[in-house]
Amino acid sequence: MGMPTKRRKARAKRARIPPENGSHTIILTVNGRTYTRPVEPRVLLVDFIRDDLRLTGTHVGCDTGHCGACTILLDGHAVKSCTVLAVQTDGHQITTIEGIAAHGRMHPIQEAFKEHHGLQCGFCTPGVVLAAMELLQVENAPSEDQIRTAISGNICRCTGYQNIVDAVAAAGERMRPGSG
Repeated sequence: MGMPTKRRKARAKRARIPPENGSHTIILTVNGRTYTRPVEPRVLLVDFIRDDLRLTGTHVGCDTGHCGACTILLDGHAVKSCTVLAVQTDGHQITTIEGIAAHGRMHPIQEAFKEHHGLQCGFCTPGVVLAAMELLQVENAPSEDQIRTAISGNICRCTGYQNIVDAVAAAGERMRPGSG
């Protein structure tokens, strides 16, 4: 389920347009690694992440901010990266789905999604996981309503959401202080 060919061609054409105002050099930290890169003022963060940094776990879905497939954490907050310009992230910290596992082990949220069948095709999963991660950073025992609200900006066409809600609740239990 990729981007329709027409939109993909339009995006590629935009990428080849000569810059009007020149590029800006940005310095940002992505998944704990600092990058210094020139970037055109009109480049979307999702394109920068995928095309410049080659981190393809951040998906391009609707290109309008509605589906949530491009969700990343910007300074710890879930943000749809198709609605942010890359130049706006100068000096900030970004976490993508590739950055949440540690030392070869899945993050507790990823483990819970696997165990509770919180994914099917997997296209929406990175965005949903990162939206859930923001919630679990502030509320480690969220109610079902809090979970549904936190992931409400992410569209999943496969699961029916209940398994996602169950996975987020289970991840919250695992991440509580003293659980082990």
